[in-house]
Amino acid sequence: MEASWRQVAGGRGRARGRATAAPSSGNGVPLRGAGGGREKGSGGAVHASPGGVASTAGGGSRHGPVGPEAPQASVATELMSQQKFEEIKKANQAAAKKLIEEHFSSSSEEEGDEDFEGKQGKIVANTFVTYTTQTDGDIRELERTKQYVNEAFQAGAMTCLICIASVKRNQAVWSCSGCFCIFHMPCIQKWAKDSQFLVSSLTDDDFGKKDYPWPCPKCRFEYKRSETPSRYYCYCGKVEDPPLDPWLVPHSCGQVCEREFKPPCGHKCLLLCHPGPCPPCPKMVTTTCYCKKAKPIPRRCSTKEWSCQLPCGRKLLCGQHKCENPCHAGSCQPCPRVSRQKCVCGKKVAERSCASPLWHCDQVCGKTLPCGNHTCEQVCHVGACGECPRSGKRFCPCQKSKFSLPCTEDVPTCGDSCDKVLECGIHRCSQRCHRGPCETCRQEVEKHCRCGKHTKRMPCHKPYICETKCVKMRDCQKHQCRRKCCPGNCPPCDQNCGRTLGCRNHKCPSVCHRGSCYPCPETVDVKCNCGNAKVTVPCGRERTTRPPKCKEICSRPPTCHHTSREKHRCHFGPCPPCHQPCQKVLEKCGHLCPASCHDQALIKQTGRHQPSGPWEQPSEPAFIQTALPCPPCQVPISMECLGKHEVSPLPCHAIGPYSCKRVCGRILACQNHTCMKECHKVTEVEGCGDKNKAGPECLHCEEGCSKSRPPGCPHPCVLPCHPGECPPCVQMLRIKCHCKITSLYVECRKITTADVNEKNLLSCCKNQCPKELPCGHRCKEMCHPGECPFNCNQKVKLRCPCKRIKKELPCNKVRENQVSVECDATCKEMKRKASEIKEAEAKAVLEEEKRRQQAELEAFENRLKGRRKKNRKRDEVAVELSLWQKYKYYLLPVCGVTVVLFAWYIAHDVD
Repeated sequence: MEASWRQVAGGRGRARGRATAAPSSGNGVPLRGAGGGREKGSGGAVHASPGGVASTAGGGSRHGPVGPEAPQASVATELMSQQKFEEIKKANQAAAKKLIEEHFSSSSEEEGDEDFEGKQGKIVANTFVTYTTQTDGDIRELERTKQYVNEAFQAGAMTCLICIASVKRNQAVWSCSGCFCIFHMPCIQKWAKDSQFLVSSLTDDDFGKKDYPWPCPKCRFEYKRSETPSRYYCYCGKVEDPPLDPWLVPHSCGQVCEREFKPPCGHKCLLLCHPGPCPPCPKMVTTTCYCKKAKPIPRRCSTKEWSCQLPCGRKLLCGQHKCENPCHAGSCQPCPRVSRQKCVCGKKVAERSCASPLWHCDQVCGKTLPCGNHTCEQVCHVGACGECPRSGKRFCPCQKSKFSLPCTEDVPTCGDSCDKVLECGIHRCSQRCHRGPCETCRQEVEKHCRCGKHTKRMPCHKPYICETKCVKMRDCQKHQCRRKCCPGNCPPCDQNCGRTLGCRNHKCPSVCHRGSCYPCPETVDVKCNCGNAKVTVPCGRERTTRPPKCKEICSRPPTCHHTSREKHRCHFGPCPPCHQPCQKVLEKCGHLCPASCHDQALIKQTGRHQPSGPWEQPSEPAFIQTALPCPPCQVPISMECLGKHEVSPLPCHAIGPYSCKRVCGRILACQNHTCMKECHKVTEVEGCGDKNKAGPECLHCEEGCSKSRPPGCPHPCVLPCHPGECPPCVQMLRIKCHCKITSLYVECRKITTADVNEKNLLSCCKNQCPKELPCGHRCKEMCHPGECPFNCNQKVKLRCPCKRIKKELPCNKVRENQVSVECDATCKEMKRKASEIKEAEAKAVLEEEKRRQQAELEAFENRLKGRRKKNRKRDEVAVELSLWQKYKYYLLPVCGVTVVLFAWYIAHDVD
């Protein structure tokens, strides 16, 4: 059976993922979201098409084959799609079930953040708003139900008092109908069985046959044996084994409760299946007030009885006054007025409440009885005093004889034996009839002690109690009776149980008993540090219950010098370190310390014991809280450097003369260099307004003169670094003449101040120029600068091409190819003969080569024919060598020497 809100919603909103058939409307059309919609968690892969065939999302349309096989293909496609749809549906259901079991199985795992708890509290509060929106709605009546609903949602709030463990969402539970406390099903079943066993084993002769009740562990409400829980039901008792649903209260079926209200009013609870008692009846009824004077008005059924606050006006029991109290329920109170009234005997008058007119005084009546001899001895009474108690027939003291005597005479004894049963209940009084009580029985009898173990002869009036102590176990089955002479009916154990309860905090206050102790009835408030927020839990759960989150501001006084702490919420443990600015006035400069508060800084403790060897474990570093001094003042203050190069902001603690690390840069006395010292203090010279002038602390220039020299002067200035121009250089300068052979010594100032012509004269050595002209002859001019003039007139020898004819001609004409020497007829004839000789030699060489090749060929042919070696030597052809072949090794060197000599001769003839 589905919950009412599900039946109304028809599956809208979140898909439940259950494999239920799609409910249909009246005309047979499936309702939206009832099973044909998109499955939760399926990723939108499969949708149900209107025709019942599943189609693939994003996959485009699928067209079946065209032709006779189209119907079969369509059916096959439909079956395949339906099969895929069912597979995906089962996978989604399995995934959803696994998710629920993992994430919703234990209430201790559902730890939401503060925002979630706030929203949850608002939702629960809004649930009960409708109960208080009408006339005289009282939210206090709903607190108990609201507490149970809150505990059902809170993590770890539901606790089984038997095992002191959290009640999880997926565990079978049982709820008491008296106190509505929730227990685990196995725990309450074992409790009921143990309770019945203990009671029946102690009091029942027919063990286990009578129907003994068993109590609730918390409220002691008794249940019959037949009411022992055996099945797991929801709170309202409609559904057996309610399924786990994360959208419902744990262990609830989600249906309307419909339990009768207590006290019964004819209406039923309208909340969904819930833990705890049902809230007051919210129905509206029209009812009048208690005194029936006011006009009827509509009110909540739970508060239908109301007072109009007008005077009641009903007549009181005294019959004289009317009730002046406001309209009230029930009978009127007794009359509160006071009046003077007589007692019943009429002897005394006193002021008493009007509500109690009859009263008795403490005096004896004293009226004379009808006999006239005696007076009434009764205390203040109503009516007649009655007859004299001594009148009529009276018995003797032993009650055996009766006498008729006047009331003034006492009845005498009859003289017979008394024969009354004595106090022992066995023997009778042996004295004669007597007035007063009979004496104690003094007969000696054989008496048994109470426990029946011993006998003794002793007076009958004395009880016989032996000294033997009973060794039977009392009903607790832990302690012996230990009474002297116990008759066998050992009393219940009167010692305290004293066993530690399951909470581990208290001991059992009951008398010693068998079986398990009742759960600890105490509750503990788990509070935040300040105590404003608290959670009430069963005793024993405070160790595992997380303290509630408190939204109040921490009220601990500051431990530093600040007047207040930084605002933070209530918490346990030490407060976080103070991060406010220190703002202490620094002693040296008077500025405020801008650093974070450092009154309780954690520093590592030093000087602790060091391990003496590797066998000792090094101790963890210890930190101690201590107040640190304020850090140096960092307020920037403008300060000029020593050399007055810049003005920079310096921290207040480092204020004072400082060096900017730049080069001093002041002009020294030489006017050529600057002070290269790092920025330093400079004493200003009086009367000098130039701030760039060096002071006495600056460096003194020790360098030589570095001014540029005149062009051509290689000598440095002989003076140290000085202002102004350098003196003329008088050193001798060694220079080479134009021909680079002779060294000349000239004063440096002459050479540097001379013009071009003067420099040429000073550089001339007055000797002939040693340079060679392009023709190879020496220049005939005197040492001069630049290139030599090309006008060589020296005679040179000129030969014909064959080197036979020789002539002497001017060099410049030969260089200009103005004259030449040609070969004559003789020269030509000699050339012809030389060429013929060369051709003959070449021809002889060629023929020699042919003969050698022929000889080698013949020798090869002879080897092929297989002749013997001596026959081959006999048949070899003797080759005669030419003159050239015989003497070529001697002729070649001779010819080479001849050619060299001939060339040398020609070269010298030309010169």
